[in-house]
Amino acid sequence: MQFTSEQRLDDGVLEREFTLGEIPGILWTPGSASAPAPLILVGHPGGLHMMYPRLVARARHAAAEGYATATIELPGSGDRPRSAAAEQARADLRRALQAGVPVDDEIVDRLVLPLVEKAVPEWRAVLDALLSLPEIGGPVGYSGGVIAIGIRLAVVEPRISAALLFAGSFVPRTMFEEARQVTIPLQVLLQWDDEGNDRQLALDLFDAFGSKEKTLHANMGGHTGVPQFEGDDGNRFFARHLK
Repeated sequence: MQFTSEQRLDDGVLEREFTLGEIPGILWTPGSASAPAPLILVGHPGGLHMMYPRLVARARHAAAEGYATATIELPGSGDRPRSAAAEQARADLRRALQAGVPVDDEIVDRLVLPLVEKAVPEWRAVLDALLSLPEIGGPVGYSGGVIAIGIRLAVVEPRISAALLFAGSFVPRTMFEEARQVTIPLQVLLQWDDEGNDRQLALDLFDAFGSKEKTLHANMGGHTGVPQFEGDDGNRFFARHLK
């Protein structure tokens, strides 16, 4: 892992951009940590620079409670090389949504499954590097992002102790079997009026999760209308499982 820039934010949080091979990312650590901090991996739908204002806000909120946070750019997003197949699947998805017709499972599979296959090993490699830093300790949580990536990580990555997932992206139906294998504590956010999300599929997915402790937070509003209080509640969720 190579750190490429560093700045101290006005609340004392240390922000460092890094690269690991071809993977770019950002690490935020609390300014007053006296011991290795627990870590939250912060997911997003792609476009690290575009998403930065939301990501840094989440990171600063978590740092106030003593957590380090890290995020990475997804394959095929931001300045990373594009996949022609993924771009075609994304265009097909947009056409279906604009036409107001059901999104075919085949489109979702073409868009999401290759992304999961590429992104999850990258997250695990970054986690290896982060946990080797003296200022980072366990346990580890995962928050937000493409929910299919969160599902796969929750199944294959034993170092993740709890996950806060956002039911705001399409999930291939073939991944429902993986959801049944998830056993860590979960908190799932669902925006009831999310214009780009299949509400019933999200509810079916929540039902499929195999975790004995799972909580669904459903709020009125569209995709970007998550209430601010959910940030505080997310910190309380991680406080129960990461400290």
